[in-house]
Amino acid sequence: MSMVVEPIARVYSCFGEKFGVPRQPRLADASRASIELLPPVNVADAVAGLEANSHIWLVFQFHRAAGHWSPKVRPPRLGGNRKLGVLATRSPFRPNNIGLSVVRLLEVRTSPKVELIVAGVDLVDGTPVVDIKPYIPYADAVDEAQSAFADSAPALTPVTIPEPILAQARAYRDGWGTDLASLIAQVLAQDPRPAYQKLAPGRVYGMKLCNFNLCWRYTDQGIEVVSLTEL
Repeated sequence: MSMVVEPIARVYSCFGEKFGVPRQPRLADASRASIELLPPVNVADAVAGLEANSHIWLVFQFHRAAGHWSPKVRPPRLGGNRKLGVLATRSPFRPNNIGLSVVRLLEVRTSPKVELIVAGVDLVDGTPVVDIKPYIPYADAVDEAQSAFADSAPALTPVTIPEPILAQARAYRDGWGTDLASLIAQVLAQDPRPAYQKLAPGRVYGMKLCNFNLCWRYTDQGIEVVSLTEL
């Protein structure tokens, strides 16, 4: 049996590259994205009533997951040192490279194009979306659910943003209402560095965020933002 699935939408995200993207949705609520619908789904009728939902499910493809999938993977959550079955993890390297994220729906726009403005995304810019569904609390939220693999949100790292960079971030404006200062703090607090990578004194890390190159380094006190340069 074969199956052909075509994208119905494309993500335009504040995350310009894979590095630095939160490892789960809703960990950085300040993150923003536009889900732009593609033909033939890009009509107002296709999203009629969707605005009545506070959250939606996005079914998408890990389009930048290069390489072949393996039955066992090394999840970053476990430090990259322990292996688990791929179907027991959220690894992007999967048999069909399909992902699932629940995001907060901020706005449904039908003109000049049909797009959904969402928050709390963990999606890199350009991600293809293959389906969109409303989040239904009584069916989708399972209070007694457990996961020994990831039983709690990751610990947060203190983040220091120098005042000149903080002022620069606060002055940023886009069409999605992004609070860039909060976004920087939320993304870096989760420590984007691969868990298996040792700290290198003086090393500066960087990522593309909201059309900026964000650079930071690790100190004894946590993470310090070094620069925010417009691309």
